[in-house]
Amino acid sequence: MSLSVKSIESEKKQNSLADEPTSSSEVSSSEKQHDRDNSTIVKIHNDKKSKKGKGKEKEKEDVDVFAHLPEHEASILRSQVDVKPSKASFFSMYRYATSFDVAILVFGNLCSIISGALLPTMTVVFGKLTQTFTNYFAYGGDPNKFQSDINHFTLYFVYLGIAEIVFTVVETYIHIERGEVLVGRIRQEYLAATLRQNIGYFDKLGSGEITSRITADTNLVQEGMSEKVGLCVTSLATFVAAFVIGFIKSWKLTLILTSIVVAIVLTMGVLSSFMIKFSIRSLDGYSVGGTLAEEVFSSVRNVQAFGVQDRLAQDYDKYLAITEKWGSLQGATLGIMLGALWFFIYNDYALGFWQGSRFMVTGDVDVSDIIAVLMSLLIGAFSLGQIAPNVKSITNGISAAANIFATIDRTSIIDATTDEGEVLESVKGDIELQDVKFIYPSRPDVTVLEHMSLKIPAGSTVALVGASGSGKSTIIGLVERFYLPLAGVVTLDGKDLSTLNTRWLRHNISLVSQEPTLFACSIYENIQHGLIGTPHEHASEEEKRKLVIAACESANAWDFIQTLPEGLDTNVGERGFLMSGGQKQRIAIARAIVSNPKILLLDEATSALDTKSEGIVQDALDKASKKRTTIVIAHRLSTIKDADLIVVMSKGVIVEQGTHNELLDKQGMYYELVEAQKIEKLKKPAGDENVDDDVASDGKMEYREDTNILDITRTKTRQSVSSLVVKDRKLPEKKTYTVWSSIKMLANLGTPERHFTILGAASAVINGLAYPTQSVFFAKCVTAFQYPPEFFGKMRAQVNLYAGLFFMLAFVEGVAYIFTISVLSYTGQKLVRRIRYQSFRQMLRQDISYFDREENTTGVLTSTLSKDAQSVEGLSGATLGQILNSSVTLIAGLILSIAVAWKLALVCTACMPILVGCGFLRFWLLAQFQNRAKKAYEKTASYACEATSAIRTVASLTREDNVLQSYKVAIESQVSRSRVSTVRSSFLYGLGQGLTFFIMALGFWYGSTLLKVGEYSSDQFFITFISVVFGSQSAGTVFSFAPDMGKAKQAAQNIHALFDSLPEVDAWSNDGIAPKDVQGNIEFRDIHFRYPTRPEVPVLRGLNLSIKKGQYVALVGSSGCGKSTTIGLIESFYLPLAGKILLDGQDIRELNVNEYRSHLALVQQEPVLYAGSIRYNIKLGTPRDVTDEEIFAVCRQANIHDFIISLPDGYDTLCGSKGSLLSGGQKQRVAIARALIREPKVLLLDEATSALDSESEKIVQEALDKAAKGRTTIAVAHRLSTIQNADVIYVFEDGKVLESGTHQELLSNRSKYYELVQLQALERN
Repeated sequence: MSLSVKSIESEKKQNSLADEPTSSSEVSSSEKQHDRDNSTIVKIHNDKKSKKGKGKEKEKEDVDVFAHLPEHEASILRSQVDVKPSKASFFSMYRYATSFDVAILVFGNLCSIISGALLPTMTVVFGKLTQTFTNYFAYGGDPNKFQSDINHFTLYFVYLGIAEIVFTVVETYIHIERGEVLVGRIRQEYLAATLRQNIGYFDKLGSGEITSRITADTNLVQEGMSEKVGLCVTSLATFVAAFVIGFIKSWKLTLILTSIVVAIVLTMGVLSSFMIKFSIRSLDGYSVGGTLAEEVFSSVRNVQAFGVQDRLAQDYDKYLAITEKWGSLQGATLGIMLGALWFFIYNDYALGFWQGSRFMVTGDVDVSDIIAVLMSLLIGAFSLGQIAPNVKSITNGISAAANIFATIDRTSIIDATTDEGEVLESVKGDIELQDVKFIYPSRPDVTVLEHMSLKIPAGSTVALVGASGSGKSTIIGLVERFYLPLAGVVTLDGKDLSTLNTRWLRHNISLVSQEPTLFACSIYENIQHGLIGTPHEHASEEEKRKLVIAACESANAWDFIQTLPEGLDTNVGERGFLMSGGQKQRIAIARAIVSNPKILLLDEATSALDTKSEGIVQDALDKASKKRTTIVIAHRLSTIKDADLIVVMSKGVIVEQGTHNELLDKQGMYYELVEAQKIEKLKKPAGDENVDDDVASDGKMEYREDTNILDITRTKTRQSVSSLVVKDRKLPEKKTYTVWSSIKMLANLGTPERHFTILGAASAVINGLAYPTQSVFFAKCVTAFQYPPEFFGKMRAQVNLYAGLFFMLAFVEGVAYIFTISVLSYTGQKLVRRIRYQSFRQMLRQDISYFDREENTTGVLTSTLSKDAQSVEGLSGATLGQILNSSVTLIAGLILSIAVAWKLALVCTACMPILVGCGFLRFWLLAQFQNRAKKAYEKTASYACEATSAIRTVASLTREDNVLQSYKVAIESQVSRSRVSTVRSSFLYGLGQGLTFFIMALGFWYGSTLLKVGEYSSDQFFITFISVVFGSQSAGTVFSFAPDMGKAKQAAQNIHALFDSLPEVDAWSNDGIAPKDVQGNIEFRDIHFRYPTRPEVPVLRGLNLSIKKGQYVALVGSSGCGKSTTIGLIESFYLPLAGKILLDGQDIRELNVNEYRSHLALVQQEPVLYAGSIRYNIKLGTPRDVTDEEIFAVCRQANIHDFIISLPDGYDTLCGSKGSLLSGGQKQRVAIARALIREPKVLLLDEATSALDSESEKIVQEALDKAAKGRTTIAVAHRLSTIQNADVIYVFEDGKVLESGTHQELLSNRSKYYELVQLQALERN
């Protein structure tokens, strides 16, 4: 009986876990979601589309994507991407177990069987004790003999308790510890297998797939191999032992009561399948909403600039409605399941006592048999119920293992970890491509190279130029042997690359790519990775340091490294994020040249840098490429004009080749590319210099005095104004929230459903009264059995009455459970939806500085939305019902027992904390086991993910063995660290299982001493014993929700803090003036600014600039000088620390922020599109409703209307998650159309073309020039050719304007601008 509630709770707990995405799966689900068919994401925007899309997706899976190619080519491509599915079974999870492991596991399972069989054995002892009581009261006898019999049986309880503790501790420890060891081996094998795969394999996988395998899937395997196996074996043993005991005691009664067991098992089976179905639907609905939230947070500047917070929140709420619907259905199903369960349990008592009394009359059974059969069958039924959730964990583990083993068993077609292949004595560096044909395995319908032949002589520098997609990077991939060509050969010094050893080949080649990948370690360690595979790999530390420093000097990196606090030992941060672009690039160059490679490959190594950093890095590259074969890819032609040979490519073929001057003379494709990037030269002045009125003779701006401006020169203390403002700023105090205040906030949020909550709570109280009521009925039935045979008629009458009352109790409790859980789940789901919706809106209300903070990254905010709201259910919904239920059971049980037999009640009550504690301990530790396993491997998982996500870098540095060694050490130390805590928690878990037996022994022993002297009747004893001891055990299971309650408390406090946070720039505020008749004059007066997250770094230091309406103004300067910050301040993303920004003479602080922003439009460097149609994305440009005609008009202006019309679905074409289905140039033009639909007075362009290749840039630049007509335009640019026609160019340095004027005026100044132009010049050499 005691176990009845526990097992339901565990069942229920498993189900509640089904609705809560666990942290590990969350990581992966959002990433997997990105790789899902985009049509699902936009289900609501575009239902018809999505059906079409899904259909196509289904077809795609069935169709062989290589079918259109000749068999020979198809087989080469297949070999690079195909993964044969692996079949996994329960035993195959143990494939890395040694015979020693197997022996230990067999012993562990033996202990599990014994510990499981001990539980139903308790019912035999309980029955014997009840029989002793009955005999004593029915037939009288010697009190001392009575006492000694009781003592004899009570000792059995003590022995059972000790055995239970010992066997449970041993089996729990063995299962967890061996599980961890074996999964550690699987983790190592998986990473080793992943690192040896060819690059084509990774192109086919979604970005998050390997991450989720290493994090989520290995955790699932560990769960399926650890304590869950032990729990399954224990439960099975309990079930078998229970039935064996039942049949030994009374086969007839056992068979009759089996009907109830069958009913319980069938109900659970059928309803839990519905629960799983509803849970999956609810999760699916939310994961799509979660993807939308993730897209929105990652582009929050865009959202605020366009003022579309409300529209996106409504879109988000549509997904929440789906989740709420299925979540409520799931709750109702759980209600019906638990209601049916309790209905059957109380019917089991009714049937057992009724039929038992009949058998007793015929002499087939005695009291001890009835009690033993009744209780052991219930224990058996519930142990069967407990198997289901654990089996689910094991099957999840098996299916996760199948995915992992598929990778482990895959043989890679290009394996750099083997010793196969020839190794040349020396390398000259002659590279040749002979008639090469190439297709990417992940894009089989696009031929990238066709009949490509190219000779690269040793020691020369060859540059590849052309539009994106022309096959430049592909050549580098083939030289590195990342892929296999379909026809032709690539040779090194006349030897076919496919005959050479891949690892040796990569040791002789160094690669620097556009976005260099650094690993999360020190600068020194990063550069030292370049020495792998060279004779210096195992040199002394001192020698290595010398080589590293020499490489840093050659790469122009030594100067900046010396200025860092820890020099070479400075950590670069995850993926190098603590370094600027130029610094990262120079460290990558040092890493590439430290091994003095024979061949250097530079793939767009400077494109992401500003002119100044580019100059320094270019210098480093020119030094690096001397005396070795170098292949360079560049979009900025100024960086490659000195190359020995320039190869111009288009659509996979070579169009022309020669030196810079030769190609200019041909006036072909290269000449056109140069013209597009050319910057106008200084014209000789005719007569006097034509200087702008504002510019004084020294080229500096002069401004009229303004009495309002704070005197922001330098104050007396020699500190800048901004540093004084920052110093005087008081940091907002962190508010702490009490549990009570959080509960009050939740209660306010749940106000609309409060009537339902009250009804549910009242019904939970009825559930809680079941145990005390049952204790009375049970005691009365046992007392009735004490009638001697001559009064059996009376006995039957009394038993029949209480059996009838048990049936009534079954009905009442069944209905009450259905009502409690259905109603409270409904209110819980409503609350979760409301919290998510309001949190989402509240997050979008915050200003940009909120999103800059480290604790508010996109990932954190997305998981807060998904997890915190879900966790709050831990203080509401079904959990709330369970807490009320258990509290009432405890309180009512106490009151009843003290009223009936106070002495015994007090002794039993003293044990109550221990019993409740045991219930808590058991569930808390089971939750701990899971969390610890996940937490422990987070660090090693992130290390593995870092390596796999940078697989090209790892492969080109041949770092595979080095990564594996570090990973192996980390895993092994983690396993040995875990052992201590496993011993501790296994011991506590065993103690929690065994203590119950000791307390039962105490209750019977002390109760018998009171009964012996006639102080209490057996009636009083059973009422007290059952209501307190069994009641406490059931109440203890409420603590299985302790982790949920802990999470709920934390989550409620987080939500409370979010709801209370008021941003400085508040998009919800109605304060401020609405600007009328906006012209578009913008003025900065003495602006000082520092980013709130980096208050020690001054960005703008007294910036003054004036922009007249209709002007096209450009801001230029090296990176970090404050250009993009200026755009951010105009958009009112931040407030300046001092000074004023004026629109048409009015301080923008006084304007209403939404009204003010409605006159601006922003186009960023990386355009942000959302998962939806092109039409939907353009409409997001403005909160008002727009017609199709308006949309067509702005698309014509943005040079993209014709392209959209040419698509099969036209304006209803889906853009994909983050616009992934469109190219860079197409995305940028859609973004321009979206900006124009606002009809802005001021257009802000932040590096709008820098990420594009020359051809796309030309088209987009034309669109921008059209868009700028008739409105004030402010452009930030690195490529000066794009802004040479601006009305005014402001040159920034150190947060101030250094000089300003037109292109010609600035050239004649021969100052900073002149230098920048020289760096990007493309004249003849």
